[in-house]
Amino acid sequence: MKVSDIKAPISKELDEFEERFRENMKSKVPLLDKITHYIIKRKGKQMRPMFVFLSAKMLGEINDDTYNSASLVELLHTATLVHDDVVDDANERRGFFSINALWKNKIAVLVGDYLLSKVLLLSIEHKKYRSLEIVARAVREMSEGELLQIEKARRLDIDEETYFDVIRQKTASLIATCCEAGAVSVGREDEAERMRKFGELVGLAFQIKDDIFDYGTPGKIGKPTGIDIRERKMTLPLIYTLNTVDKSTKKELINIVRRHNENPKKVRRAIELVIANGGIEYAHGKMIEIKNEALTLLDSIPNSPSRKSLIGLVEYTTNREK
Repeated sequence: MKVSDIKAPISKELDEFEERFRENMKSKVPLLDKITHYIIKRKGKQMRPMFVFLSAKMLGEINDDTYNSASLVELLHTATLVHDDVVDDANERRGFFSINALWKNKIAVLVGDYLLSKVLLLSIEHKKYRSLEIVARAVREMSEGELLQIEKARRLDIDEETYFDVIRQKTASLIATCCEAGAVSVGREDEAERMRKFGELVGLAFQIKDDIFDYGTPGKIGKPTGIDIRERKMTLPLIYTLNTVDKSTKKELINIVRRHNENPKKVRRAIELVIANGGIEYAHGKMIEIKNEALTLLDSIPNSPSRKSLIGLVEYTTNREK
């Protein structure tokens, strides 16, 4: 299913959302307005708003609450990207210069703070305290997940259980928020927990797919990046490999990650070891298992174009090639 097909049941709503979101980003400060305009022009595929709108339309009638929920989620997501680029000292985002690369760290941090303040103000302005509760929980979980990952990366002692704790908070919590907020926005509080769990599982599968990308895509043009190894991130393919190889291979891998993660030749060697020892196959299998568990949660929901597109969006997140 192509992205255009997935968007079809909510195409009008997404167009309306774009207008509203652009309005919510405006500021009287010229510099800030210039930066937010730059952000809007370089936005991605709108996956998170799509999860909000498809979840909402599958369960009820899209309304102003749905648009506000989508704006809250997208403001939060944008704020975290801006802050992440500062934390990671990244100069690019989706092939364009990052905010901190163009306007330096201090301004980037303040822009991220501004976007978070817009989340608070938009919630209060519309008296949507339940939506604020859902989004605030995501902020807490994303922060905790990032800090847990940093703590464990220092010691390289992360196991599979801790890995899932990290990505559940750091990545999956935001997609869980989208789906839960979508349900709540159309008055389906009875489906909030189911949709939260659905989004969480989709988020886990999404992150595992990202982990696999770091090792290259079999049969496709393009070299593995090895960025995760260079940043000493303990991802699922690497964790599985460390837990299953013999002592000498494990020692070699840990030595590369700990002491030679800036050496391209050594990083390539680590990638080869992970692939040769089944790390990618294991991660892919786990991703499919989690994706199927997510889709099972939709079995009892009546079929509709929105439900079909939501399933298509889940398939897209696990089949995408970049």
